[in-house]
Amino acid sequence: MLSPLARRLSSAALLALFALSAGGCGSGDTSSSPADPARPLRVVATTTQVADFARNVGGDRVSVHQLLRPNVDPHDYEPSPADMRAIAEADVLVKNGVGLEKWLDETISAAGFDGPVVDASQGVPIRDGDPHIWHNPLNAKTMVATIEKGFAAADPGDAAAYQANQAAYDAKLDALDGAIAKKIDSIPPDRRKLVTNHDAFGYYLDRYKLTFVGSIIPSFDTSAELSAKQVSDLVAKIRATGVAAIFSEASLPPKTAEAIGREAGVTVVAGEDALYGDSLGPEGSAGATYLQMEEHNTDTIVNALRGTAA
Repeated sequence: MLSPLARRLSSAALLALFALSAGGCGSGDTSSSPADPARPLRVVATTTQVADFARNVGGDRVSVHQLLRPNVDPHDYEPSPADMRAIAEADVLVKNGVGLEKWLDETISAAGFDGPVVDASQGVPIRDGDPHIWHNPLNAKTMVATIEKGFAAADPGDAAAYQANQAAYDAKLDALDGAIAKKIDSIPPDRRKLVTNHDAFGYYLDRYKLTFVGSIIPSFDTSAELSAKQVSDLVAKIRATGVAAIFSEASLPPKTAEAIGREAGVTVVAGEDALYGDSLGPEGSAGATYLQMEEHNTDTIVNALRGTAA
């Protein structure tokens, strides 16, 4: 069986053949210039979060192709032919940055894309290489501002519309930040302790003054695993600190979290109440947009730590 890297390389090879047979339809084709007012700006966004930001900034002046599907681990991404074609024909590519999309450079090269790449992490204070920057709404505002600048540079004729959309979305992010802070403040101080599937919520914990006790996966990378000793140590830490709940994530299997919860004698929040960590949820879910995701995560955390979960 081919490894994920080998499968990606196979896809890249297929794309290279496609690009040659298509006669150079990539970003170097001046007939598809982003300055053409007859069509929206063609945007490729890597993650569910930056795709949502791009849609809010761009409005009806952009067409966004999202590479990562909801509830798909970024580390498991493999480019499809449709993804490769979208990259080849894009005017702008938006990425999260901070090393989250380790596959991106290879994919861009295979697609023959040579247009602007907007790194949404620019200007965000980074926590020790942690790529989950979006979990602080103030960071989200910085990401949105960077995306707006990228769109305005690629499409100056619609710059005023992008700026207006950014301002409207900023107001929503400010309201979200205030609402989260108010809800977290309702948790008794001695119960503001979190154990999660993996270490994805550091920016959220820092912003709202919650204590990180530990994670089922001891890394930013969801492919890491706990050793038997680490499991034992985490169970002991949960018991010693009086953690009220373990929070599973929608994009990760809850089996290990449930096993640790049973051993530690604490509730595991999973299923429909699971947190959205690496990804937004599908359309119609509680985490379908960034604003919905952070509201859902906060309500779930607050209800569980206050002991008021339904």
